[in-house]
Amino acid sequence: MKVSTRGEYGVRAMVALARNYGNGPMSIAAISKASSVPTAYLEQLIGPLRRAGLVESKRGAQGGYLLARSPELVRVGEVYRVMEGPVAPMDCVSEDVSEQTCPLIDGCETRPVWLRMRDAIVGAIDSVTLADLIAQGSPRRSRLAESISPSRT
Repeated sequence: MKVSTRGEYGVRAMVALARNYGNGPMSIAAISKASSVPTAYLEQLIGPLRRAGLVESKRGAQGGYLLARSPELVRVGEVYRVMEGPVAPMDCVSEDVSEQTCPLIDGCETRPVWLRMRDAIVGAIDSVTLADLIAQGSPRRSRLAESISPSRT
């Protein structure tokens, strides 16, 4: 499974907003610069994030965008799902049951491995918050990196 540019850029934009949390709204240009997401692409991403309740917009000269909740309360999985949809390494194991369209689901011998893969991805993205991501550079970062990196044996 590969995360699209949309998913990557959405998470990067949200990290930029998380870093700025409590300092007022950020303009699209400021978010773009802080996240290295092209402005035109970012404009396409902000709408779905706002509609999902992850981002708020403020109008006016000092307006812009800000996180709707504190970074500790926003999981990467929420952002991922807004940008990418349900986690689905294979159609037969999508988080959205209505997308599980394979006629071989019942009795499929390979489905258990795809279910485990989906559950591992869900566990990884739902266990990390925006606060965890912005903590890099601090002692907390090394604990996070250890918890999400595969062990090397």
